[in-house]
Amino acid sequence: MAQDLSAIRAAIDAVDRELLALLNRRAALAGEVGEIKRAEGSPVFRPEREAQVINGLQAANPGPLKAGNVATIWREIMSACRALEAPQRVAYLGPAGTFSEQAAVQFFGSSIEHVPCVTFDEVFHAATAGTADFGVVPVENSSEGVVTRSLDLLLNSPLHIVGEVSLLVRHHLLRLARSTDGIEVVLAHAQALAQCQSWLNKHLPGAERRAVSSNAEGARLAAGNPAWAGIGSERAASEFGLHIAAHAIQDAAFNRTRFAVVCLPQVLDAPRATGRDCVSLVVSVPNRPGAVHDILVPLKRHGVSMTRFESRPARSGQWEYYFYIDVEGHPSQPHVAAALHDLESLCAFYKVLGTYPVGD
Repeated sequence: MAQDLSAIRAAIDAVDRELLALLNRRAALAGEVGEIKRAEGSPVFRPEREAQVINGLQAANPGPLKAGNVATIWREIMSACRALEAPQRVAYLGPAGTFSEQAAVQFFGSSIEHVPCVTFDEVFHAATAGTADFGVVPVENSSEGVVTRSLDLLLNSPLHIVGEVSLLVRHHLLRLARSTDGIEVVLAHAQALAQCQSWLNKHLPGAERRAVSSNAEGARLAAGNPAWAGIGSERAASEFGLHIAAHAIQDAAFNRTRFAVVCLPQVLDAPRATGRDCVSLVVSVPNRPGAVHDILVPLKRHGVSMTRFESRPARSGQWEYYFYIDVEGHPSQPHVAAALHDLESLCAFYKVLGTYPVGD
């Protein structure tokens, strides 16, 4: 048995050396691509190209690796190769250990330059001013709905959406001690507190709930006071030296948050069609009977599916609203282009927030 194990380990070592040689060969080829891109003035990062590569490999995968593992491995390979040309500077709600940071790494891979920000407004400012190439912000949660500040910022920003990532969010109770005894204050982002309110009502009814700028900031503060606890990820627990006093305290078992990847059009133009795409819009219509119904008619007429419809007050004092709409498809498809053209003709305000590949 020991001899068999030794032989298998030797075979694994040999395969690892082959993989290393192939990865370096791939990196050299990626470097040649980078030189051509620099000569053409085209961007290093093309999310639709990377999505097509991963989708193709997942379809061709014979196993036993799972499709999700294939995506994770190749995203890191492509991230490392990209970093040889020019690492992407990515802004997100910090500090280290937030779900926003996790979403950024899941989308771009770990070979990025981290630009942690204190607020969503700062993320948008960093990507607009050039401090960062891209920003990553949450836009929707499966249990608490839309992140209103992100939607409001998208309305008035020159940034557009070029990608999305969906993250399974598991909230843990983090503190210096291993138990939940003696907790006086729970600190977290307001969204996280809302997503865990039933658990908190049952297990910590007397603890004060204090909203802070991010879950990671709550964890950082909890690390300085034994009577305080934060809500956050395993990554945040490790980052700030905290124990997980209670696992998975979110009220919804399958709690997901959708993040948008944003940048200036001159950094990256709208990605080309991949076959699994989305167009995000914000529109307003004249305040008259049937106006909202009318803007849905072009989508039905041209066979375009709507996957999201949200309203936000226009803050004009006239009971007017902006409507945030996601539709399936890409503007290069004739039926999608026709539907968007007809929709625009009905709107008092019309803005395409982004066209991008659908996230997993």
